Amino acid sequence: MSALYLSRARLKRDASIESLARLLLPETKGDRASAGHRLVWSLFAGDADRRRDFLWRDEGEGRFILLSPEPPAPEHPLLQVESKPYEPSLAEGDRLNFILRANPVISRSEGPGQRGKRHDVVMDALHGIPSGARAEARFDAMQQAGAAWLARQGKAHGFELAAPPVVDGYDRLRLPRPGRAAPAILGVMDFSGLLRITDPVAFLAAQVNGFGRARGFGFGLMLIRRAL
Repeated sequence: MSALYLSRARLKRDASIESLARLLLPETKGDRASAGHRLVWSLFAGDADRRRDFLWRDEGEGRFILLSPEPPAPEHPLLQVESKPYEPSLAEGDRLNFILRANPVISRSEGPGQRGKRHDVVMDALHGIPSGARAEARFDAMQQAGAAWLARQGKAHGFELAAPPVVDGYDRLRLPRPGRAAPAILGVMDFSGLLRITDPVAFLAAQVNGFGRARGFGFGLMLIRRAL
C-alpha cells in the first residue's frame, strides 16, 4: 500500500479567527458540509486540476480528521495541522471497532436495459409506505436499511460485521449548488460497531477510497481501532 497520512486539523484559536468561526463553518448542516469541503480542500491547494484523493470527517467545534496519500499543508492561515504516517497492520480475523459517517445509496433500475438510478437507502426503504405512516416507520427503516447497506459494503470490501451495528442518526442534508435553484439532498447516517477483517488488502483499499457517496463533503471515512 502506498504511503498514507492521518491528520488532525482545527481552526486556530486566534481571536480574529474565532470571531469568524460561524462564517467559516455555519451551523446549518448542509451549509456546514459545503463550507468544510472548501476549507479542507484549501489544505491541499496547489494544482487547480488536482483530483480529490483524500477523505475527511467533521468532528465539530472546528476540528477535522483527514486521511490522504500526502500530508496536508502544515502552514495554513486558518487551520492548525498535525499529521502522522498511517500504517495499519491488519490480518484476516482481526476485530476492529469502527465509526463511519456515510451517504449510503442503492442503485435501482427503472426498467429493462436502463442504467440504475441512485436512491437514498432510507427513502428507498420507505418507498410504497403512505406518507402519513412514514414518520412511524422511519426509525425501523433507518436501522434495517442502514445495517443492510453496511453488510453489503463489508461483503464487497473485505470485512464482516461481528455484531449488529449501531445506526445512530439519519439526516437529510441540503447542499447548496451554485447556479442551480434546487439544492442537492443527501441522506447521511452515522454508524459504529465491531467488524472482523476477512480480506486485509481489500479492506484497506476501501478505507482509502471511502465508503458510500459524497465523499468530498466529509462522508465515507471509516475510523478504526483494535477491539480489546
